[in-house]
Amino acid sequence: MGGGAAGFFGAIACAENNPAAKVILLEKTNKLLAKVRISGGGRCNVTHHCFNPNQFIQFYPRGGKFLKAAFKEFGATETVAWFQKHGVCLHTEADGRMFPDTNDSATIVNCLLRAANQARVKVETSLGAEKIIPLNTNLQPEFELQLSNGNTLLAHKVLITSGGAPKSENYQWLRYLGLTIQEPVPSLFTFNVPTSPLKELAGVSVPKARVKIAGQNLENEGPLLITHWGFSGPAVLKLSAWGARILQQLQYHFTILINWVPEHTEETLRTFLLRYRHEFPRRTVAAHPLFNLPHRLWKALIQLVQINEQVKWAELPAKNQNKLLEYLLRAPFAVQGKTTFKEEFVTCGGLDLSEMDAKTMQSKKIPGLFFAGEVLDVDGVTGGFNFQAAWTTAYVAGKAMANL
Repeated sequence: MGGGAAGFFGAIACAENNPAAKVILLEKTNKLLAKVRISGGGRCNVTHHCFNPNQFIQFYPRGGKFLKAAFKEFGATETVAWFQKHGVCLHTEADGRMFPDTNDSATIVNCLLRAANQARVKVETSLGAEKIIPLNTNLQPEFELQLSNGNTLLAHKVLITSGGAPKSENYQWLRYLGLTIQEPVPSLFTFNVPTSPLKELAGVSVPKARVKIAGQNLENEGPLLITHWGFSGPAVLKLSAWGARILQQLQYHFTILINWVPEHTEETLRTFLLRYRHEFPRRTVAAHPLFNLPHRLWKALIQLVQINEQVKWAELPAKNQNKLLEYLLRAPFAVQGKTTFKEEFVTCGGLDLSEMDAKTMQSKKIPGLFFAGEVLDVDGVTGGFNFQAAWTTAYVAGKAMANL
């Protein structure tokens, strides 16, 4: 159930592991693999260049431990090999993200459609299951699916890959089955700062900054992008993932403190500034950016701490230098809301993992019912980790369905 990445991968795995099985994939809309098509800016970030499962699980704010055994069976190594076997080679970029050599998500879409066709998976679009009824037969688990076209379908086993739901009520049909749902909240989003004095610098980025939520034990370090609505980039996106539930409780109103020079402590930064001031007393403070910061950003920070653009280091009052140090280490910005990252939507929440068998992705409460992908309470940071969770859980579920 569900024609996304996990749905296709699970159906293919099941059909390839048991060619005698009749495998049907149901997609309630007329669009297949919609998220695959738009991911990675239309290039599809398939996975991440990390082939140690113990390290890979560190990139999941929720579900990492649950995925450990599954990653050992089918992780990034197996994903790369699977796509290569099916005619798609992947390459690795500097930040570890892996894309098809064509840099076109259509390559991944066509690969999955072709593999499903070759495995004789029957794909039905504009047809969904509105209700699942366990039949409680003594012979083996069987289910009756009430379809959106009014028909019913009997199935021995069912794999649910319906994706992450932005609203709790969208999981109600699973609650009717007696399953526990962890409340969904957004993950992987950017920060809106309507009062930001840096909005005119939209498009300016720094390769490494540390972003901290004031009053919380939440911070993240990485590339940071200034936008016309606030801040984005991996540092913000990863922070939003790790802090998804806390930030939702704060109703997305909080203060962030940006450290533009994370390689420095307060002591080392103060020493550096004093030494620089001594070595270059006649240099104009605003004209010579320090720490490889973009010139426009440096000038904006100078203005924020009310340093005259003509003042030289030798003439800089101590209070202004102290304020500059403070803004380099802890520049405060008031966040008032969030924005979904591009067109990608990731949820924190979903089916409670304690009710799942991590070795098969089968429900402990309802034998014969399997789950994979974002419908589970599993989510990763940006960089290919959410797709890898989809490939992994779907493969494990599909293989288990084929062999049970």
